[in-house]
Amino acid sequence: MNKTRLLLASLLKPVNDSRSFEKLGLSISKLPSVEVHICGYKAATPTTKAKIFFHPVFNFPRLSWGRIMAQFKYLKLIFHLKPQVIIIGTHELLICSLIYKALKSCSLIYDVQENYYLNLTSQKVYAPIIRKVAAKFIRLVETLTAPFINFFFLAEESYVQELPFIRHKYLVLQNKYKPAPHFTLPQKSTGTKIPSSGNINLLYSGTISELYGIFEAIRLVDALNQISPRYTLTIIGYWPQAAIGQQVKKLIRNKPYISLFGGDILVAHAQILQAIATAQVGLLPYHLHPSLERCLPTKLFEYLAHSLPILVQENPYWEKIITKHQAGFSINFNNPDPTAIIRNLEQNTFYHNIDLSNVFWNSEEDKLLQFLSANIT
Repeated sequence: MNKTRLLLASLLKPVNDSRSFEKLGLSISKLPSVEVHICGYKAATPTTKAKIFFHPVFNFPRLSWGRIMAQFKYLKLIFHLKPQVIIIGTHELLICSLIYKALKSCSLIYDVQENYYLNLTSQKVYAPIIRKVAAKFIRLVETLTAPFINFFFLAEESYVQELPFIRHKYLVLQNKYKPAPHFTLPQKSTGTKIPSSGNINLLYSGTISELYGIFEAIRLVDALNQISPRYTLTIIGYWPQAAIGQQVKKLIRNKPYISLFGGDILVAHAQILQAIATAQVGLLPYHLHPSLERCLPTKLFEYLAHSLPILVQENPYWEKIITKHQAGFSINFNNPDPTAIIRNLEQNTFYHNIDLSNVFWNSEEDKLLQFLSANIT
C-alpha cells in the first residue's frame, strides 16, 4: 500500500519538540496509511517505537545569516522527500512551502503556535522600529499566503478571534498534557494536600523570562521562606536572553532554598516532568500582558494533570480553569500576602474528586486523527 508522506517542519523548534514530535508526530504515526517525517533544529533524535523519520537539518545562531540559508536547506529537503502533506510550525517556512506546493501539489497546513504579530508589537524584546516592521511583514506574509493554505491548526482557542486570516479553515489543538509512556496518571483526582512536614517545594518550569514572571517567583519564595523555612523554589528551564540569566544568578546567589536546573542550556522535557512530579506547588506568575493573558501555557495542563496545586497570577481567563479543577488560587505576584498564601496552601484540599480527563492530549489526538482521516488519507 502506498502511504501518504507527511512532513512536520519547523525552523527553530528541535526535532524532538514536545508538540511536533510527542503530540502531533506520535499521534499521526498511528494512522497506518501515513508515513511521518519531522524536520527541525538539530537535537538528539528521540528513541521511539513509532515509525517516524527525523531530519535535524537546521543548526544556526538565532540571529545570523544561517537563518536565511536554512530556507534553502528546507527547499532542498522537501523536493527530495516529495511529501504529499506538509504541516509547518512557523511563518518562516510559508513561502518555501508554497513554492513547493505550486510546483508539486500537496496539502499545506499551518500549525499556528504563536500570534507573532501580537508578540512582536506588545513585547519589548527588540527596538521599536524593528519590532514594528517585523510584525507588519509577518502579518502581511500570513495574510497573502492564507488563501493558498489548505487548513490551520491553532494551539490556542484565542487565535480564532485574534487571527483574521484563518477564516473558517481551522482546528483548535491545544497543548494539552501528554505523559511519557512510562507515566500512568489518573484521569480523576482524589485530592491533594500540602504535606504537614518537610519542605514545600515551589516550581517554576519552562522558559525563564521576565515576562513569564521569573523575578516575581523569586521574590515570592523569598517572602514565604522568611516566614517558614520549609518553602523552597526549583527553577528548571532555559533562558533565551543571557542578560536575564545573569540577573537570575545574582538574585539566587547565597540562597540555598532556591535551586536552578538548566538556565543557559536546554533541559529535556522528561526532566521538567520529573520536577513537576516531585514538586508541591506550581507557579504561573505570568505578567498580565496582551500576548499572554488569553493563552493557556503548556505547563498549566502539565500541572493540572499531576494534580499539582497552583498559584496563578490574577487573570479571569485562567481563574475559570483553576476554579473548575479546584487546582489552587490566584494571587497578586506583584504584591503578595505571604501569610495568607501559606494559610491557604496548608489548610485547603485541592483537586477533590475532580475529573481531569479534559487536560490530557487524548481529546486533541482524537480531533486530529478524525480530521486527517477525512482529509488526507
